[in-house]
Amino acid sequence: MKLLPVFLKSAREQRRDLWVIGLSLAFAPLFVFIYWLMTGGTGSTSYGVLVINQDVPAGGLSAGAGVAQALRKMAYQNGSPLLKVTETGDRAKAEMRLRNREAAALVIIPLDFSEKLAAFRAGDRSASAELTFIGDLTNPTYTVAAVLAMTAADGYLQGLTGAPRPVEWVEIPLGASAARTEFENYVPGLLVLAVVLMVFQAAMTPARDIESGALKRLRLTRLTAFDYLAGTSLWLALVSVLAVLLTFGTAVAFGFRSQGPLGLAILMVILTSFSIIGIGLIVACFSKTVSQAFVIANFPLGFLMFLTGAAFPLPRFTLFSLFGRGFALPDLLPPTHAVVALNKIFTLGAGLGEVTFELAALVVLTALYFGAGVWLFQRTQMR
Repeated sequence: MKLLPVFLKSAREQRRDLWVIGLSLAFAPLFVFIYWLMTGGTGSTSYGVLVINQDVPAGGLSAGAGVAQALRKMAYQNGSPLLKVTETGDRAKAEMRLRNREAAALVIIPLDFSEKLAAFRAGDRSASAELTFIGDLTNPTYTVAAVLAMTAADGYLQGLTGAPRPVEWVEIPLGASAARTEFENYVPGLLVLAVVLMVFQAAMTPARDIESGALKRLRLTRLTAFDYLAGTSLWLALVSVLAVLLTFGTAVAFGFRSQGPLGLAILMVILTSFSIIGIGLIVACFSKTVSQAFVIANFPLGFLMFLTGAAFPLPRFTLFSLFGRGFALPDLLPPTHAVVALNKIFTLGAGLGEVTFELAALVVLTALYFGAGVWLFQRTQMR
């Protein structure tokens, strides 16, 4: 039987390509790690809810504070909070946080909330109190957060008044989010996904020259890493731009509508594609063959798809504030900013002034990733 010699031959050959076997073994654990990050590192997702409590206590009641406390008490069985409640007094800033997807929902408690509930409890059934919920209806995290908040508030108010549904829920959609179709909700993520997949092309193109020996011949001409990567990137950028335009055209042909300037959205996606090319070039620095580049590229692809909101929306876990904006780890990945910017433009009708932060972040990240790619390529492949 020749089974054992073939087995030993395969093992010896694999020793020459430890990258591939190592990364193949690590791929599934990587996704376990990604899902751990997606749930905040605790296994439980907390949804950000902003509360504007304008209520003035009346009749011995402080119902506004009671509702806010009920929201804070919503928790998983392990004690982790379901809702991350933040009280604020500025509606404009609160709505801006919703637009930036730094929070999922906004709850507004009116001035006469306690007064109306006190009258209702005293027997005046005509006294009608209201709770207002504001959010982006195209954001699935808003739906979850709003339902949880309504459930918590309803439980507290029923216990307070002894009546089912003693208040009226008022829902105010953010921007034109109520008018979007299900298809239109998916388009921003699909556009970003189209450019994220360029990481394979960007990694495998230099790897092909490395594997074939073409790069060795090019080095004899005193070619610099910048010249080689810039020229390669120009071609990849052209392919990426064509992919973006084709994807946009297909979406429009099937009925997609943008509330904001379509040209600005295309610019944001093209900038994102440049940064993805930079990431792909970094992958190429550690690849000797096309197959290696393909396997390694799957790792950044996992982060780019699942931690940025491109595949599906994620709650944010803010580490600190920077220039008045909350910073989270996914902000180091360019598609994070592209998803937020496209949602603002397509759904909320934002113009250039409202996506300046995302535009600046994409420019900086593109420069960083491309610069890192040039430096690493010079050290690993051009010597």
